[in-house]
This record gives sequence, C-alpha cells and structure tokens, in this order.
Amino acid sequence: MTVSIDKTDDVWTIIHDRPEARNAVDTIHAEALVDAFLEFEGSPAKVAVFWGKGGNFCAGWDLKLAATLSDPELREAYFDRLSFPIGSAPSMVGPLGPSRLELSKPVIGAVEGAAVAGGMELALWCDIRVMAETAYLGVYCRRWGITLMDGGSVRLPRLVGQGKALEIALTGRKVEAQECYNIGLAEKIVPHGQARAAAEAIAHEIARFPQEAVRADRRSIIETRGMPVREALKVEWANGLEAIRREGTTGAGRFRDGAGRGGDFTNI
Repeated sequence: MTVSIDKTDDVWTIIHDRPEARNAVDTIHAEALVDAFLEFEGSPAKVAVFWGKGGNFCAGWDLKLAATLSDPELREAYFDRLSFPIGSAPSMVGPLGPSRLELSKPVIGAVEGAAVAGGMELALWCDIRVMAETAYLGVYCRRWGITLMDGGSVRLPRLVGQGKALEIALTGRKVEAQECYNIGLAEKIVPHGQARAAAEAIAHEIARFPQEAVRADRRSIIETRGMPVREALKVEWANGLEAIRREGTTGAGRFRDGAGRGGDFTNI
C-alpha cells in the first residue's frame, strides 16, 4: 500500500510511499491520504507526523494524470469531483488530498528532499514543518502552467508576508531549508535523513501534555488570524474557558500537590 500509518498510542506517522514518482499525488493517492488523516482525526491518537518515504516529501500533483486531462470530458469530470464553490465549507478532497481538511489535532510535516508545487502546499498545510538541511520547497508547477489550488496562495503569504510570497510563487524558484527557516516556512532544521525522527520527537513532546489545552490554544491561533483584536480575544476566551473547565483546574491541583516542583516536568 502506498499510504500507510505507523501507530503508537499517542503519535501516528502517516507515510506516503510512492518513490518512483517522488511521492507525486494522483487521484488514488489523494483519496488514500485523506482516508489516513480522517482515521487519525477519529482516533485517540494526539499528534500526527506526515512523512514521504524514499527521500522526498512530495513532488506535487502527478503531471502524468494532469496530461490526461487535455481530454475535455475527462477534465470536466475530474474537476467537477473536486468542486469547491465560493462560500462553501471546505470539501474533504483537494487535488493533493488532505489540503482542505480542517483537523482538530496537530500535524507535523517531516520534510526530506523535494516538497515542491503541490507538495509544498501539503507541507504548508501542516501545523509545524521539520526540514532536513538538504530539503527544499518551491512552486515548481510555475513552469508548467499549473496553479496553486491546494492552499498555497492562501497559506504562503500568511507565513511569510505578501511580498515574499509573491516573489516565491511567481519566480517558482528553489527555496532551500535554511532560507525556509529564516523566513518562517520551517520551524526546525535537522541533518539529512533525520526529519522523521525529529518530527516524531516533537510530536511525543506535544502528546504528553493535557490535550484539551493543546487543542484550544491551537484552535485559537488558527481561528483568530486576521480578526480584529477584540473579536479575536472573544474567540480565545471561549476556546480557553472550556479547556480550563475540563482539565485546567485539575492540572492546577496536581501542581498544588507537588507535581512540577523544582522545574521537574517529567511526570506531569
């Protein structure tokens, strides 16, 4: 199977294994990735890692599939299936699969090699990106007349600002790992071959915390982007209050009874 899941109790690693196509995504693999992430969303697992096997994260939309869509009948059938009317709630499947899903739990991208075109869009969909020092992003679809349709034109400027997003998107140039880190496209750079292990270590660190608060803060950060401050504070309050009611006061009781004293947080 080209999409598989390595499962522990708390952290699932979702693996795309199509190395002969540098993990490019066609219809079958898009749907398989969506199924994997929906399984994660409905599971007791707390954090997911998204990793491409074989040395590349993802080379984007499968251009061999795209080439078949020069047939008008096939093209209309394909895009009708992925229709996303303005004003509608996010549909489940984009051309690259899970790029339109809005999950309630964190996903960490473990990026080795190429994460280009739609593969870059999948990396930007993740909450956190861990990149190998030899990895790179780029809107490589620029050279073939393929647009960003899996969130790239939306998420890229939110991470790096409009001017830098335009420069990266319109030139289609290679953006290497260190630059990604410098401009906010990656949160951690690690040696070649270590992205998965490093991402899983971060995932386990997140998973050991009380999860109501983790998810409430994640939700507030995502939901309040672009809101006026007063409206954003209302959303933060509503999200945070529910989490505190359900687990925050209990956590405070653990601290009162001695947990975390002396800076020891190994048993929280």
